Amino acid sequence: MRAVALETSGRIGSVAAVLDGAVVAEEDFAHGLQNAAQILPIIDRLTRAQSWTPRDVDELYVSIGPGSFTGLRIAVTLAKTLAMATGVELVAVPSVRVLAENAPPDARHVIIVLDAKRGQIFTARFERVGQEWVEIEPAKLDSLTAMLERSPRPVHLLGEGIPYHEKLIPRDDPGVIIAPPELARARAAIVAKIGHAMARRSEFADPQRLTPIYIRRPEAEEKYEAQKK
Repeated sequence: MRAVALETSGRIGSVAAVLDGAVVAEEDFAHGLQNAAQILPIIDRLTRAQSWTPRDVDELYVSIGPGSFTGLRIAVTLAKTLAMATGVELVAVPSVRVLAENAPPDARHVIIVLDAKRGQIFTARFERVGQEWVEIEPAKLDSLTAMLERSPRPVHLLGEGIPYHEKLIPRDDPGVIIAPPELARARAAIVAKIGHAMARRSEFADPQRLTPIYIRRPEAEEKYEAQKK
């Protein structure tokens, strides 16, 4: 089973080539519209290194947000285009689920923290049950303070939004643990792990209907609508 995984929700994007659920190659690229143009050449480079043609790829796992509006839009559009051009089957992987997999082995509860500006975060809350992460609160817009009030302790905070909301983290609460910065980034290798498992359960996405999880509209669109009123 040959597959490609795409992760573009954060500041560093990545692409992985996957064979029977195992990552055989992974490459990073910097966030941004200009750098997003590298995604297709990276896919081509990674698959050619495995002697695959575009039509040899059976499944495509794509991280669908929430996260970077530009990055998500580009990756999902590319995934839909490839599905319609080659027939590759798509698996839509929530980015918060990808991040939860980064949590330290001793973590039992996790809050995802992604900056949404205006004092808000894109977030979700997970609990480890056995060896699996169970989504207790799905991806949404909220405040870190409110999420902490609802979460059991100890709870790990994880995500690229933490530096923007550090002043809201109670330093006198030993049950609130900030995960190391190196765990804050979603990676294509984890998208591959989750996507492969979803595919084995036949949890495929319809390329005609697939859209990113934006939570709310891009700020530029909101400003444009406000100006029209």
